[in-house]
Amino acid sequence: MSDVPPPAEATSTGDHGLDSRRTRAYLIGGLLVLVVVIAASALAVWAMLRSPAQTQTIRDVVIVFMAGEALIIGLALVLLIVQLARLTALLQNEIRPILSSTQETLNTVRGTTAFLGNNLVDPVIKANSSLAAVRRALNLLRPGRGL
Repeated sequence: MSDVPPPAEATSTGDHGLDSRRTRAYLIGGLLVLVVVIAASALAVWAMLRSPAQTQTIRDVVIVFMAGEALIIGLALVLLIVQLARLTALLQNEIRPILSSTQETLNTVRGTTAFLGNNLVDPVIKANSSLAAVRRALNLLRPGRGL
C-alpha cells in the first residue's frame, strides 16, 4: 500500500465547456462576417461593372473623403508632436529640479544619520555596555549572588 494519494479528478467541467462554446461562437460569428463582407464586395464589383459612370462618381467621392481623413490624421499628428514637446519641457523644467532637490535632501539625511550615529548612538551604546559590565561584576562579587 502506497502513501501517494490518487490523482484528483476535475470536479467542474463547466468552465472548460463555457470557454469552448464561447470560442466556437466567436469562430462562427467571424466566419459569418467574412462571408457577408465577401458577398458585399462581390455585389459592389458587379454593380460597378454595370455602371461605369456611377463608379467614377463614387471613386471621386471616396478620394475626397480620403483627403479629408488624411488632413485630420495630419492635424492629430501635429497635436501629438506638440504634446510630446510640452511633456519633454515639463520633464526638463519641473521634474529634474524636484529630483535634484530630493537627492540633496537625501544626502543631508545621510549626513545627519552618520553624525547622530557617531556622536550620540555609539557613546550611549558604549556607556550602556560598560554599565552592564560593571553591574554584572558587582553581582558576581556580592556574596550569594554568583553564578
